[in-house]
Amino acid sequence: MAGTATMERPADAKAAPVDQDVLIVGAGISGIGMAVHLQQYSPDRSFTLVERRADLGGTWDLFRYPGIRSDSDMHTLGFVFEPWKHEKTIADGPAILEYLNRIVDERHIRERIRLGRKVVGADWDSNAARWTVTLEDDKGGTTTTTARWLYLGAGYYDYDEPFDANFTGREDFKGQIIHPQFWPKDLDYSGKQVVVIGSGATAVTIVPAMTDPKNGQEAAHVTMLQRTPTWYFIRPAKDAFANFLRKILPEEVAYKITRFKNVKLQDIGFRRAREKPEKVREFLTKKLRAALGDRYDEQAFTPPYNPWEQRLCLVPDADFFEAMKKDKASVVTDHIERFDAGGIQLKSGKHLDADIIVTATGLRLAVAGKIPVRVDGDLVDWSEHYYYKACMFSNVPNFSAVFGYLNASWTLRADIVAEYVCRVLNHMKTTGTNVATPALVDPATLTEENIFDFSSGYIQRSLHIMPKNADKLPWRLSQNYVQDRIDMRTGAIDDNVLTFGNARAASATAPAELEAAE
Repeated sequence: MAGTATMERPADAKAAPVDQDVLIVGAGISGIGMAVHLQQYSPDRSFTLVERRADLGGTWDLFRYPGIRSDSDMHTLGFVFEPWKHEKTIADGPAILEYLNRIVDERHIRERIRLGRKVVGADWDSNAARWTVTLEDDKGGTTTTTARWLYLGAGYYDYDEPFDANFTGREDFKGQIIHPQFWPKDLDYSGKQVVVIGSGATAVTIVPAMTDPKNGQEAAHVTMLQRTPTWYFIRPAKDAFANFLRKILPEEVAYKITRFKNVKLQDIGFRRAREKPEKVREFLTKKLRAALGDRYDEQAFTPPYNPWEQRLCLVPDADFFEAMKKDKASVVTDHIERFDAGGIQLKSGKHLDADIIVTATGLRLAVAGKIPVRVDGDLVDWSEHYYYKACMFSNVPNFSAVFGYLNASWTLRADIVAEYVCRVLNHMKTTGTNVATPALVDPATLTEENIFDFSSGYIQRSLHIMPKNADKLPWRLSQNYVQDRIDMRTGAIDDNVLTFGNARAASATAPAELEAAE
């Protein structure tokens, strides 16, 4: 990329020059967060962000279905460095995009973002101690750029292909079939019968939104068709405590206090669900009964698993249940026999009439943004590598990625990963090195553990492609933010695992694990 080259420091004399020190892939929450952290903690490092889409925002630019909103409070989904200033703490997509756009403009990051650039290859050369990244534009043309460090903030799901449940007879349906990931811009659902298949956060967002005339139109009725019930957690969209603090304290102070409170409450709630699941089941069921009154259906709202064995589904202001009480929405628990011309035939013998069917059946996970990554010519098979410090990978040099928490907000991990990578970069500057590799010589010394102790379908379907997780640090992707924050901020960088070197010297410790996997 012309105009981004930097002068090499004496410590990098053995390494080939690069276009930027850090190449950030993705201009969503993870990528923007890394850019700001570099400005704050490693200001001597040049960086560029590349984004495949025509605008920044990642998830919040991709998804356009009615009611799109956060499923975490914005005091934790917001960045540690930028207070959330809106009254609503459960925010809609446009408000989150406004937040991200304000950050990149106020910090002059926008001029470092290259939009419409899809990464189609990344190759590490130990002789040059750099990545060569191949980019494709929207017309199919390719260019290359080089970087010392590659930081993936590309998210965790496939932007091109959502999970397809392959419903029998879908070609017979005479209405419209829509997946939330590809919502039509001008869909007319006014006065229509709509069936939303699924019971997760997307379905529970879409159902009340399509019944609310405030969104510009109103469906005649929306039915949520679920195979398995979900645990719901009801909370106000506005955080009264946060808004009170904002009136009496400086914005930054109020934000920090609220963020601390929300992190602690979430951590306590998750731990209690794991330690005393029956108590949490009783608590959530009591709240559901109160919200639904005589509309409460035990079959529809009693999952066959304990809370937090899958992610809790947030229902702000009980909007989903309010739509049910107004007869604008309903829940059916059944299995699909097939689609037919007029809707969905269920295995129970019932039929759901539909003009529109929304298949909110889940996402398809993707590792490393589906980018072919090679180290000295060898293609990296991520399922043969272990996580290191929840962001790097065994025997892959100068590479990091963000995979957020399942039991907390995505941004909590993005913040501490970005800060940690800056610590690594600063250590390299201090030691005069330009290569950092989490060295794992003998994988047999580790005991592999299920990477995600969650039963969610989208997780279980993708375990075979995910990096490995050990039963002990540093070779694991932990789900404990409170402890991770301490470890990432205060743990030794030079821990006798993360090895440092210069150019070819860094590859002297042969990546035995990678060779064995080929």
